[in-house]
Amino acid sequence: MVTKMSHVSLFVSDQNKAYDFYVNKLGFKVNTDVTMENGMRWLTLNPPEQPDLEIALLDGSNAMYDQDEEVGKALRLLLDKGVMGAGVMYTPDCRATYEELKAKGVEFKCEPREQFYGTEAIITDGVGNWFSMTQPKEEF
Repeated sequence: MVTKMSHVSLFVSDQNKAYDFYVNKLGFKVNTDVTMENGMRWLTLNPPEQPDLEIALLDGSNAMYDQDEEVGKALRLLLDKGVMGAGVMYTPDCRATYEELKAKGVEFKCEPREQFYGTEAIITDGVGNWFSMTQPKEEF
């Protein structure tokens, strides 16, 4: 029986920029940052309040992930366009977090707005992914 997920992967266009965004701007903790024998960097982070969830930031330009040249080009195109929607990030105060992160240079696709499920802003990591940053309503 599967009981939980331990790792999720995000492809990124630049692991160093991703490190800066997730660690220095969002406050995620580095779990693993090593270069493997094949030269691939294995970089995993934990959200501050989820130490049992590792997010692997995978280099989207690494040939290891290319099933063929066309697939590799498609992945890099999606990352370059910043259209990889990756999920939802929780915040207890969307508007305050928006102002805090904006002051740190974080880019947003939209300002906080009220939705049926809570207050949401769309945040971009600058390396290919966007997220809903949401303060859920109490009933959700």
